[in-house]
Amino acid sequence: MDKVAFTQMKDGTKEEYEFLNALEIDHTKHTADRLMKALVELDESLSGYQITRLGHSLQSATRAWRDGADTDWVVAALLHDIGDIYAPYNHDEYAATILKPFVREQCKWVVETHGDFQMVYYGQHLDGYDQNKRERHRGHPYFEDNEVFCERWDQASFDPEYDTLPLSFFAPMVREVFDRPAYDPEVIRPGERVPLTDAAIAAERADA
Repeated sequence: MDKVAFTQMKDGTKEEYEFLNALEIDHTKHTADRLMKALVELDESLSGYQITRLGHSLQSATRAWRDGADTDWVVAALLHDIGDIYAPYNHDEYAATILKPFVREQCKWVVETHGDFQMVYYGQHLDGYDQNKRERHRGHPYFEDNEVFCERWDQASFDPEYDTLPLSFFAPMVREVFDRPAYDPEVIRPGERVPLTDAAIAAERADA
């Protein structure tokens, strides 16, 4: 079978849906490669900063890695702005939706709401923006994690002089994350908090 015969889903047969499901399973195995291609395409996105959007993503991930962050945090930092091209008004939610089945709930929530937290740095300069928008999340278990994420990795990562690691360095981590079983409870771990930084691991990575 090369293609199904039906033109309406309600007319599909068991054989056809098993055929499609097998194709979908194979398709998901290449998600990491598609995401890395999309990261490169970020350079077609918003300009005006001293580095490109891909450069910002790589620098955020590099800072996370050098801070001793675990793989979930590093990949979350790498992909946090991947929605800039296709979802400029809710890029944070877009990125979080991609990450949701494969990373810790903590990381997903931080990515999903980081746009609100970032406004503390620039909202006062633009009419109609709420500098304190993050306050709507005050009291959430991951509130302080988002403050750290934005302060150390996001808002700080626009420096053309920073020694940023290449996409090839992070590719194995992206593949590791997206090769996981979707929505695995051992990965999602609702309510669990993992520190963003680890001084001992950061010391080991200091020369990279």
